[in-house]
Amino acid sequence: MSDSEIRRFKIIQDVCDRRIRRSDAAEILNLSVRQVQRLMNRLRECGAAGLTHQARGKPSNHRYPSNYREMILKLVRDNYEDFSPTLAREKLIELHNLSVSNETLRSWMIADGLWTPHARRKPRVYQPRYRRDCFGELIQIDGSHHDWFEGRSDKCCLLVFIDDATGRLMNLRFSETESAFDYMLATQEYLHEHGKPVAFYSDKHSIFRVNQEKSKQVGQTQYGRVLNELGIELICANSSQAKGRVERANLTLQNRLVKEMRLQGINTIEDANAWLPYFIADFNRRFAKPAKFPKDMHRKVRESKQELDDIFSWQETRKLSKSLTFQYDKVV
Repeated sequence: MSDSEIRRFKIIQDVCDRRIRRSDAAEILNLSVRQVQRLMNRLRECGAAGLTHQARGKPSNHRYPSNYREMILKLVRDNYEDFSPTLAREKLIELHNLSVSNETLRSWMIADGLWTPHARRKPRVYQPRYRRDCFGELIQIDGSHHDWFEGRSDKCCLLVFIDDATGRLMNLRFSETESAFDYMLATQEYLHEHGKPVAFYSDKHSIFRVNQEKSKQVGQTQYGRVLNELGIELICANSSQAKGRVERANLTLQNRLVKEMRLQGINTIEDANAWLPYFIADFNRRFAKPAKFPKDMHRKVRESKQELDDIFSWQETRKLSKSLTFQYDKVV
């Protein structure tokens, strides 16, 4: 019995024992005197259980038909078994025109063993790092190695650029490896579309930083030189948890992007890169948040195309000998 039903039982019991009048009980319970009499009769006949709501334990009159529930669960089992309830509901509405509430589908999938609720999972302990204030102030970058095409093509890497202040995906690019050249191409696309951010936030991968342990100095990589010439600060995180925004985005993409490409029939890196702008727009529409301050910190790219091509190139320093020659790649 609920708290209100226990309170009602005590008052009706007092009326039956002639400790209070029916009119007083009716005023306390905000009921009519006749309804109090009905409750007294029900208490004498059925006991305390007679005061509980008569619809308790019975199926709702507004429930979905059982065949509709089975049809929904069959579609989920056949096509969206590894989808979360939210994503599965989106696809049921978009692709099958079947409407069901998010929580109803969640409860169905939990009961059918298709989803494990968060309350049953092991808790994760972490310290949050608060977002930057403005859009374009800090862009987290990372490469995510994964079987993105689920065996339809070779495993590859997805380069992810995400804004720290808003959680917006700024750029995505599939590449066969995580190399400096691939980051240069992705950065060129970023600059062409958005401009120059204040800083990039990455890990200590050899693309971004050279650790010289003996001299305890940090050398500059080709990608670091590119950002330095463009006036973009490069910050290297000490741990994966420090750049948790992009790490969590990688997990979301490994869940959503893989299934979206499966539904779209995309099997190659070229087709995926051509389709990614549509996915980015849809992702940002669903998950991006407004920045604390509306100012856009991106700066205009003032370098010409030729200057950018010169910056985004592989450059190495060689010393000219007395014979006016230099050596590169074992060739004089």
